Amino acid sequence: MTRDTDKPTAMETLLSTLDLEPIEVDIFRGRSPQVGWQRVFGGQVIAQALMAAQRTVEIGRLVHSLHAYFMRPGDPSVPIIYQAERIRDGSSFNTRRVVAIQHGKAIFALSASFQIEEPGFDHQIPMPDVAPPEKLLDEHQIAAQYLANAPAAIRKYWERERPIEIRPVSLTHYFSDKKLDPFQHVWVRATGPVPDDRHCQAAILAYLSDMTLLDTSLYPHGTSIFDQTIQVASLDHSMWFHRPTKLDDWLLYTQDSPSASGARGLTRGSLFTRDGVLIASVAQEGLIRKRAND
Repeated sequence: MTRDTDKPTAMETLLSTLDLEPIEVDIFRGRSPQVGWQRVFGGQVIAQALMAAQRTVEIGRLVHSLHAYFMRPGDPSVPIIYQAERIRDGSSFNTRRVVAIQHGKAIFALSASFQIEEPGFDHQIPMPDVAPPEKLLDEHQIAAQYLANAPAAIRKYWERERPIEIRPVSLTHYFSDKKLDPFQHVWVRATGPVPDDRHCQAAILAYLSDMTLLDTSLYPHGTSIFDQTIQVASLDHSMWFHRPTKLDDWLLYTQDSPSASGARGLTRGSLFTRDGVLIASVAQEGLIRKRAND
């Protein structure tokens, strides 16, 4: 708890949200924080489903990839049931499938692969050279300088307490309809202590991987996820975990969108530590559709 109040911090709330309740063998119950959202945040469902999968593997088996599909919007007012299936247990790898259920219907499905730690070839792409987080506006400064005349949706986004702080290298797309190249760099950081537990760290990394990513597919079109004339939703999400990190410092989330067509936008992301270590790669396709009455 915080020093001055009994109210949990945003990070404490996230950690509680990831602490699933076991209700049967390989079946878990997850809950959503009541923060006024109409839908469950996609990153929360990814992280909870990953936690469910991790509960079914032996100690020392760590996630190296996940692939997920969003099928229906989640209802934050009721619990989510996660059913895990043990697809395969091998000498080096384990495979799990998890289905998230609400109101008797599947809303989300995840497949994840786990591996023992072992040595091998090692290389990575370099981290882009961008301004460090200390030279960028923090969320309070953004609110003070830009939000007085911003649309309500943007004000609500930046004023809400979150477990992950974000500092975009550029704020142009939030406050302008200028058409931009489909590239984005965002610094992200946990706003509170993260347990020294590889499963928890992987789940929080999965949680934050869904933040800001789809925005990049809208850059070339002079709009953003806050535009009320478009419908935006995640369709699928893939993630590869390359190297461990304790999540105790800023990470650079560099993103690009190679294509948009057929009312869908594809985005890709790379997550680097401050000192340039590539820890994870992400890919996501999302719905970006003009609303029918426009």
